[in-house]
Amino acid sequence: MPARAGGPPVRGRRVCRPLLRRRAARRARAGGERGRIGVAVFKDDFRTIRSLAERDNKGIVHWSEFGRGGHFAAMEVPADVVADLRVFFS
Repeated sequence: MPARAGGPPVRGRRVCRPLLRRRAARRARAGGERGRIGVAVFKDDFRTIRSLAERDNKGIVHWSEFGRGGHFAAMEVPADVVADLRVFFS
């Protein structure tokens, strides 16, 4: 069973949405986000709603939308992912 850094072992990849909301609210009360956030939205993956993402994450500094690729974008369109990472970290 894999272990999470600083936490109990992880049994599955499912995370309860209310838990995520509580964690986000706790971070906001504690003084904000953990750093810069970049978002890459790919055509065939879950369509992130920008207004909701920006409401819940104050540290978004980079937003990219791509006309191709999906959930496994790093395997499907690696050149696009690499170019976007270079822009974010430059």
